[in-house]
Amino acid sequence: MSARARIGEGDTGRLAGFVARVLVRYRLAVVCFWIGAALAASFLLPNVQQAGTGSLGDLVANDADAIDTEVRSVELFRFPVLSRTVVVERDPGGLTSDSVLEIYRRSGRLNLGELRDLSSIAFALTVTDVSLPRALEGAATSALNYLFYPQELGPVGRTGLAERLAERYVRVEGREQVGITGAVPARGEQIRAIRDALPLVELATILLVALVVGIHFRSAVAPLVNVVTIALAYTVAVRLVGGAGQAVGIAVPEEVEPVMVALLFGVVTDYVIFFISRFRGLLSEGLSATAAAERATASLMPIILTAGLSVAAASAGLVVAQLGFFQAFGPGLAVTVLIAVAVVLTFVPATMALVGERLLWPGRPAPEGGPAEGGEARRARSPGLAGRARAAMIALPIRRPWAVAVAVAVPLLALTLLLPRLELANTLISGLPRDSPPKSAAALASADFPEGAISPTMVLVEGPGIAAQRGALTRLQRSFEGRRNFADVVGPADVGEPANLGATISPTGNAVRYFIVLDVDPLGARAIRTVSRLNDDLGRLLDDAGLEGATAALAGDTAISEETIRKTEADLARVVPVVSLIVLAILIIFLRALVAPLYLLLSSLLALGASLGLTILVFQELLGFGELSFYVPFAGTVLLVALGSDYNVYLAGRVWAEARSRPLRDALRVASARATAAITVAGLVLALSFALLAIVPLRPFRELAFLLTAGLLIDAFIVRTLLVPALIGIFGERGAWPGKGLRQTAKGSSP
Repeated sequence: MSARARIGEGDTGRLAGFVARVLVRYRLAVVCFWIGAALAASFLLPNVQQAGTGSLGDLVANDADAIDTEVRSVELFRFPVLSRTVVVERDPGGLTSDSVLEIYRRSGRLNLGELRDLSSIAFALTVTDVSLPRALEGAATSALNYLFYPQELGPVGRTGLAERLAERYVRVEGREQVGITGAVPARGEQIRAIRDALPLVELATILLVALVVGIHFRSAVAPLVNVVTIALAYTVAVRLVGGAGQAVGIAVPEEVEPVMVALLFGVVTDYVIFFISRFRGLLSEGLSATAAAERATASLMPIILTAGLSVAAASAGLVVAQLGFFQAFGPGLAVTVLIAVAVVLTFVPATMALVGERLLWPGRPAPEGGPAEGGEARRARSPGLAGRARAAMIALPIRRPWAVAVAVAVPLLALTLLLPRLELANTLISGLPRDSPPKSAAALASADFPEGAISPTMVLVEGPGIAAQRGALTRLQRSFEGRRNFADVVGPADVGEPANLGATISPTGNAVRYFIVLDVDPLGARAIRTVSRLNDDLGRLLDDAGLEGATAALAGDTAISEETIRKTEADLARVVPVVSLIVLAILIIFLRALVAPLYLLLSSLLALGASLGLTILVFQELLGFGELSFYVPFAGTVLLVALGSDYNVYLAGRVWAEARSRPLRDALRVASARATAAITVAGLVLALSFALLAIVPLRPFRELAFLLTAGLLIDAFIVRTLLVPALIGIFGERGAWPGKGLRQTAKGSSP
């Protein structure tokens, strides 16, 4: 069989061969082009941080009803009462009556504009942990100062003013237990933690991939080439994402960049390992460096291009989500992967041709498949224990496919059965490090107040002349007070205010509002379930209270989180099939088959289910958190399905190529020997790259790091090494139906 026939078939093979020849011939120009592109991007385009930080709104549904209700409440009443910035002050020995008077006097001076340096605060609402008369008797211990701002003031300004209030006016009164909490300062703390950790994530990932590549190839030069490739791809990708986000007016969330780092570093290293492994094997066969670079490029280009496109297309599928975070997250990752593929497919072949055998210095060219390569060289070597173990691992699913498939599938299915136990929450505050100021302040508040006091839930009830129906409004309030996890309810029944005050009764008398304080974490899974049940029951509660014809809606951080999680779950049910269909379509086109793509996709989904189940087991059960951050399963699902297809393409592509010249059983053995080592090392690198996300001291990143690391290790070491070869053996030539990709075109066996 000719070399060209072995590289590829038809137009695809001829095109890949032509591109490979061009890249090798103009190798110096290709290298210079990417260096120039990286420099130009650095000077001309912003990065993600410079393009604009994503606001709190990027983490909630774009069309959340709870936000509309909050806006409607401001229109109907004289002032808002939902604050996302709270100054907490506490005296464990108790606040004296003079201290309580001073706290309320300070709040009044701020509202009257007498505190000039805090004039940008619209007003403050102060409450103590006991009612005002008892507080004035010295029975109070803590006070919460809810701060409200003009809409045009951003998160940084809001937190800065709160810090100024705490430092200049609260701590000077002798109280050391002072803190600032709420969604706005917590979001700012998240961003700060990400920015502080990102350089360390980048450095650690670079050192990791350099070490693994160096050990795998026993070379000092190969890691250098890998790091340069990463640097070029990262510089161009991060600047393009930032520039594109700025151009179309999308604030890219800070959470995207660390994931981009891990994905890009890992994916680039994967593809570099594939290239250098093939290049080394061809050099060992006696080819010159330029010929080896050309042959390696021509044979791997269709596979790597298909694999990269499947990852990018699957990531881009997130644009159909309702959550702004995912709408920016998906395209950002897609652009990252496309840039990585473009750099690897051009820069690496050109560099291999330029550097030649020095790429493997101080090591030497070796057959790509090691001990399983066949031929005289294999027989002349004596594989060590590791080589014999690897050969046995490769042979096992070929000899006993049914036994291996069952042995692998059963435990993976057992882990998948844990999925119904998944609980989702917004870990904006609870996911911060233990010593972070917003989390410490939330704990300080919960010492004397119910946990939900830092973020109450509002129920807005509207109806013509509804304020006059005091009896019905009181019955509605009593029905709220008897519900589970409700610590306190404030409403028209116990305020007794004149209509023109505008706190719980609107000036027109056509709307009232209730404020509910929960006794659990207001952003946790229990609070979200509680508010979800309340939302479902609102219509019935209105009717039971005698308020037929009235309407009710919820607002507040818990209501927003509940709606966001509900829509995220709906997105998951919609996006996963879309991403799966994208991956399936790419596999069908690449393999020209229908059966094999189905079982390859199902194997990826099984690995995904097992990794999600394992994450639930570890974080919800063993570590006792009881919940996962709501966006972690979503982002992890899309990435694992996409990256699973990456390895599917590489392994199946090698099997299909070998099957053109030898029986399927031999093709599977040879292809597994050649591909498994590269897939194992590549999977390890990618898994460890994502594991380094745990450096970011936020629980969502550690959950995502664990999920992706577990999923990739399961995929690379169990699914691709054992399950997929077993499935290929079980289905045999039927896997290529209706195509003929696995029907032997040249009789004979492996050499």
